[in-house]
Amino acid sequence: MARVLAVANQKGGVAKTTTVVNLAAALVERGDRVLVVDLDAQACATFSLGLDPEDLDETGADVFMSREPQRELADLVVRTADGVDLLPASIDLAGADRALASVMGREYVVRDALAGVTALYDWILLDCSPSLGIITINALTAANGVIVPLQCETLSHRGVGQLMETIADVQRLTNPGLEIVGVVPTLFDGRTTHAKAVLADLGPRYGVRVFTPISRSIRFAEAPAAGRSILATSGASKGARDYRRLADELNESLALRD
Repeated sequence: MARVLAVANQKGGVAKTTTVVNLAAALVERGDRVLVVDLDAQACATFSLGLDPEDLDETGADVFMSREPQRELADLVVRTADGVDLLPASIDLAGADRALASVMGREYVVRDALAGVTALYDWILLDCSPSLGIITINALTAANGVIVPLQCETLSHRGVGQLMETIADVQRLTNPGLEIVGVVPTLFDGRTTHAKAVLADLGPRYGVRVFTPISRSIRFAEAPAAGRSILATSGASKGARDYRRLADELNESLALRD
C-alpha cells in the first residue's frame, strides 16, 4: 500500500509545489511508483508537470465534489513526462469549501477517493493549497504523514505553529494515525546568518525531524516553463541533488518507523 504524504503549509511562497514535483521525480528516479494529487485550485503542480489546467475537461474536482459514487479517481490520472502519475487540478477546486460544506463526512472525501488507487503506488503525494480549508483538512485526514516545507525566514517560521495546531486537531478528530514526518527547509541561503539561525531553531522548537535544506536556485523557476522537474531540466544542478538527497532521507526516515 502507498505511503500517503500531505505536503502542507498555509503560507504561500515556501516552495511547497516545488517540493512535491521534484520529490516525486526523485522517488520515480529511484524506481518507485508515485502519484501526485494536486489539491490546489491554482493548479501549480499540474502546470509544473506539463499540463495546462485550462485545457483539461476533467480534474480531481470532478471526483471530490461529485456526489456520484461511480466517479473513479483512477480514470482521471495522467502519466507525465517525468514518469510521475498526476491527478490534475483546476480552478474548479476553489468552490470545494462551499460545495462540501453541507456534505456529511466531508473530511473524508479525499481519503475515500484515494482508496481505489493506494495499492497501485509506493507513494501518493498530496499538494495542499496555501490555506487550512476543507480540502487541506481532507488531505491531512487521508495522509499517513505530513511534510512541512518551510522557508528559512522569520515570518514563514511563525506560521508553522498554526499548522501544528491544525495537525493536532486532525489527529484528535479524524486521523489519529497521522504523523509529522518532518520539516523541509526550502529556499535556503547558507550565506546568511538569519537563515542559519532559523534552521537551527526548527528542530528544538517543534520537536520534529529537519531534513537537509533545499538550496535557493534560479533553476527551480525555469523548470515549470518546460513542464518538467528540475531533475529533468537541470539534473546535475545542486537543486536536483538536494531533492535526490531528500528522497533518500525520506526513505531512511520512514524505514526506521516501520
